[in-house]
Amino acid sequence: MQIHDLPYPDPGVPDARSGPRFLWWLGRNQLGGQLKSLAWGLLHFLSVCGLPFCVGLAVQAVVDRSGARLALTGGLLLLCGAGIALGDTMLHRTAVTNWITAAARVQQLLARRTALLGSALTRRVAAGEVVAVSTGDVEKIGWFVEAVSRFSAAALTVVAVCVALVVYQPALGVIVAVGVPALALTVLPLLPRATRRADVQREKAGRATELASDTVAGLRVLRGIGGEELFLERYRRASQEVRTAAVRSARMWSLIAAIQVLMPGLLVIALVWRGVQLAHEGRIAVGELVTVYSAVMLLTYPLQHFEEIAMAYSFSRPSARRAARVLSLERATDAAGSREASLPAGDLYDPRTGLLAPAGQFTAVVCGDPDAAGVLAERLGGHPAEEGTSVLLGGVPLDELPLQTARTAVLVQDKDPVLLSGSLRDLLDVPASGQVGAEEALAAAQCGDVLDALVEGTTDTDDPMDARITERGRSLSGGQRQRLALARSLITDPQVLVLDEPTSAVDSHTEARIAEGIRRLRAGRTTVVLTSSPLLLDRADRVVLVHEGEVAAVGLHRELVHAEPRYRSVVTRETDDEAAARADVLAELHELEDLEEIEETA
Repeated sequence: MQIHDLPYPDPGVPDARSGPRFLWWLGRNQLGGQLKSLAWGLLHFLSVCGLPFCVGLAVQAVVDRSGARLALTGGLLLLCGAGIALGDTMLHRTAVTNWITAAARVQQLLARRTALLGSALTRRVAAGEVVAVSTGDVEKIGWFVEAVSRFSAAALTVVAVCVALVVYQPALGVIVAVGVPALALTVLPLLPRATRRADVQREKAGRATELASDTVAGLRVLRGIGGEELFLERYRRASQEVRTAAVRSARMWSLIAAIQVLMPGLLVIALVWRGVQLAHEGRIAVGELVTVYSAVMLLTYPLQHFEEIAMAYSFSRPSARRAARVLSLERATDAAGSREASLPAGDLYDPRTGLLAPAGQFTAVVCGDPDAAGVLAERLGGHPAEEGTSVLLGGVPLDELPLQTARTAVLVQDKDPVLLSGSLRDLLDVPASGQVGAEEALAAAQCGDVLDALVEGTTDTDDPMDARITERGRSLSGGQRQRLALARSLITDPQVLVLDEPTSAVDSHTEARIAEGIRRLRAGRTTVVLTSSPLLLDRADRVVLVHEGEVAAVGLHRELVHAEPRYRSVVTRETDDEAAARADVLAELHELEDLEEIEETA
């Protein structure tokens, strides 16, 4: 896989049982790239470590006054230089490719999981954590995946050099063969503590990112209630905790780095001291001493990758654990489906609450609990909170349909729809039946003033369809965002449209016109609106009251508002005292009517 081939046609099914298993799965799925990086790494490191042998041969050739051997050594040096240049270039190329492709695979997996779970994802994992995983954590995971091959090449090079030195000069080679593994093992006792400190740093950084993301998402609300300073102080504290954890982690890693500088220095001192003794005794030549000394000095280069792999694993393990947690989440129902991908037709029925939305009618649903309304909307869209509660469309359970078919049949617009950045034309460019045009949908959603505002806010175009919408529509008011989102849903023209409080941020005059527009544009289509607005309820063909998780009353708005006290208390916001007073007035009226009847009879 090359960078220009991204994205993957199929990123695969990850092993999300744990962070290490996920990292292992990523490495196995990039085995070809890992082997390429390993081969180029071996060429580079072996060429670097081959320089001391060439230098030793050259020194000995000068001592022996051998021009032929000096020329041969010069050729070997040129060969090593070419190997260093080519190996380093290709190693960097393949390593970066491994990094980017691993990160791209993780991002594709996260995007696929997000699309599969829908809004159920943020009910089970904080939105800030999802952002942290898909940004910073992805880079940490890619770093470890690409570092594995370079570490493997460095480790094999160290082994090869130690063996070569033992063969080349046994007296000093044995010291190197024993000392180099000791160098690598000296930092092992410190790695668990360094890993724990890195984990703490990552966790605190993740919490700070979540807090920042959630604060930005709710900034408009915070400004409205004057809570900016409170959340700013919380972020300050979280930021200081991250700084403190980062300093403690850096201290440990600096200690490890210092040890990896100190120990090779001690090994070099021991080699020089022993080598001078052997040379004085005439047991080794000058060139051999130079070769061994230079080889040990250059071994510090591949040994640096031992520290890097430890750091990469320490930082990537918590990141992989967080990614595995998100990727292990499953829908409460089967996403593949067990039925054919054909759209069923008929009534929408929820066996959990007993809610029935007849085909082709405008059904309004009133719930006393707004949270219960949101859960009901998700369930009507094929996202049950638990197994065994799937709704039926035309007698067919939605969870038995392929996910794409179920989402084509039923579209749910929640109470806080998201507008992606881009032009209005891009926003409305959604999968649709083709029966509803953009102008019709925008008119039904009463978006005329929104279009004017978009044109006034830009000097680049006079066409509102080309006007830019900022991220999440932050430059628009809540009511304007709601109406644009409603227009987007109406353009889709699904078989069943479920709207959760689509006009909660709209004034009453606009709301009345929107209600009429929805009724007109959705004529002959099944529409379910969860609302407590009398203006929407009055235009519905059927009104259903859901109380304590079950259907409590069914009828028309004007009938229920007089006959059902629970319905009236939700729709009119009538308090208990007001209801009691109203009952007393009605009782008095009934008494007066009875007295009038008695007087007339007398």
